[in-house]
Amino acid sequence: MPQPLPVRAPVTTDAGPVLDVVIPVYNEEADLERCVRRLHAHLSGTFPYPFRITVADNASTDSTPLVSAALDDALEEVTAVRLERKGRGRALRTVWSHSGAPVLAYMDVDLSTDLNALLPLVAPLISGHSDLAIGTRLAGGSRVVRGPKREFVSRAYNLILRTGLAARFSDAQCGFKAIRKDVAERLLPLVEDTGWFFDTELLVLAERAGLRIHEVPVDWVDDPNSSVHLVRTATDDLRGVLRIGRALATGRLPLDRLARPFGDDPRDRTVPGVPRGLARQLLGFCVVGALSTLAYLALYSLLRTGTGPQLANAVALLLTAVGNTAANRRLTFGVRGRERAVRHQAQGLVVFGIGLALTSGSLAALDLAGGGPSAGAELSVLVTANLAATALRFLLLRAWVFAPGHQHQRSTTP
Repeated sequence: MPQPLPVRAPVTTDAGPVLDVVIPVYNEEADLERCVRRLHAHLSGTFPYPFRITVADNASTDSTPLVSAALDDALEEVTAVRLERKGRGRALRTVWSHSGAPVLAYMDVDLSTDLNALLPLVAPLISGHSDLAIGTRLAGGSRVVRGPKREFVSRAYNLILRTGLAARFSDAQCGFKAIRKDVAERLLPLVEDTGWFFDTELLVLAERAGLRIHEVPVDWVDDPNSSVHLVRTATDDLRGVLRIGRALATGRLPLDRLARPFGDDPRDRTVPGVPRGLARQLLGFCVVGALSTLAYLALYSLLRTGTGPQLANAVALLLTAVGNTAANRRLTFGVRGRERAVRHQAQGLVVFGIGLALTSGSLAALDLAGGGPSAGAELSVLVTANLAATALRFLLLRAWVFAPGHQHQRSTTP
């Protein structure tokens, strides 16, 4: 398993360019020189660190390679790279993998995004605060000019990502992104796509790794002469979504390699005064149990107003049992990731059945005692029964559900 990277640190300026901006191009002979010179002038006038612009030619068949070579000769900060196979993702992977700059970025050759957003995009990466950064056209502060068809496609695609892959980033398709070099070294080997889905896949993996993704609202003007084929690109993106979705559902995505390998995480530090081992588990279990008991009593009281005590008890206990198992899994026994999560919940429901038998039996015994017990008496009996069920629950969780020999993704304690 890869060793953890060092703590996020601000970028230094001792060794060459701090920022490498990649412009992937394919048959852009008409606009390439104008756009590269415009970007070069902007960076020369506003960017406070050394920079490089890399033109990555995706097997162009026109005179784009000649234009790129001329720019390489004319401008010291411009480098031309020629690839013999097409694919935006392939171009980015190639250049980013060989670049020595600590911050890597890319933007579309048409420069649809206002260049004033470039420094806010990369500043959190240079300072060490964030790991990736994306421009977003869907944030409240963005100002976008584009046709209704592209607007619909963009919003529909991002909605699919949110519902299908539980993505939280707002704009996957904006051609204006940046990443730290040390993060790219870990993520790039895991990205399969070489085309337009490349950066979406990169973002999904980064989010699953718990990395910090910085979003910058941008001003964006649609290029009416864009060579992007909407239908083909959308189809390829949907195939990518399905592939990543299947990988997540079947556990094929190497989440064990993405479990906090980047920098320092305060949740992994030892808290002074917090006991280890059994004592620490007991402390965590008691905290989770106390919160679960409060939630259970609140739910029972609410449900009891419209139904009988047995049904109210069963529903309240079932709902809190699911949350209790999830909380104990993560907080008490330190199990992270989705592996065996369903099995743990199933085992937790078995433990729930035992608790249900204890509490239901206590209610039945109280009812048999006669005299129409009051609500206060019911709650007192339930609290006592729940304490007994809680003690048994801890023993079963520790010795059976989360037994050390059965776990594969337990967090390590420093």
